Amino acid sequence: MKRRIISAILLVLVLSFYLYQEKSESNSFNQTDVKQTVNIKGFNYLPTSTTGQIVKHEGYNLSYSEKHEQPEWVAYSLDKKDIVYTNRKRPYFNEDPKVKTTSAHWKNYKKSGYDRGHLCPAGDRRLTKESYDETFYTSNISPQKHSFNAGIWNKLEQKTRYWAKKYNHLYVITGGILENNLKTIGSERVSVPNHFYKILLDYTQPEIKAIAFLLPHKESDKPLYEFVVSIDELEQKTGINFFYNLPDNLENKLESSSSYKGWSFR
Repeated sequence: MKRRIISAILLVLVLSFYLYQEKSESNSFNQTDVKQTVNIKGFNYLPTSTTGQIVKHEGYNLSYSEKHEQPEWVAYSLDKKDIVYTNRKRPYFNEDPKVKTTSAHWKNYKKSGYDRGHLCPAGDRRLTKESYDETFYTSNISPQKHSFNAGIWNKLEQKTRYWAKKYNHLYVITGGILENNLKTIGSERVSVPNHFYKILLDYTQPEIKAIAFLLPHKESDKPLYEFVVSIDELEQKTGINFFYNLPDNLENKLESSSSYKGWSFR
């Protein structure tokens, strides 16, 4: 009887050991897999393009919508070393020579009542004169009310720089929600979005995290965290697939969440 009991105990112990080892190896594989992905040089963080016209500049990339005469998204990498306060001379706004269909002329904005709102902010690209000047291409702007551009939108841009310094590096994707029947300005009928979005990805160990914002195009005194939405919601509104190059399990986890846990809103 004793032998049977001892044999049963030994069997349970052996099975428990193998199950623990298998689980441990499985977790180790998943962590290694993500870590290897994170460390790949030149990670492709660009979203899909619904227009087929992707333009690459030194400091940012964009997908241009000829229909709306502005980008559907602007994407760039923002490192803490990019955040400098060099006082650079603001150039004139110019058409983007790399946009095959030609980007909208800056005169569309003249006396329109709207600011030439940067999507990749000039303040994020002060490190070099070339990258700073590139932000003044009309392919990088969208019509924005001054109270919005100088208010809540500027607040989000400043917070993005704060997070880039705090978390060392971010991938940033931003744009207006381009849809049918939008108000337009100028002879080229530049669309005026009703909402603007910004997505941030902190793709560094030990905590990979993302956050997305959807802001109504109007003045607001609300705290930024009230505008947090899931990336999935933005994909539904834009038809754009963000971060499709992430491992599927990680992509699903990050894009389904509307939590701002882990992001400092001080």
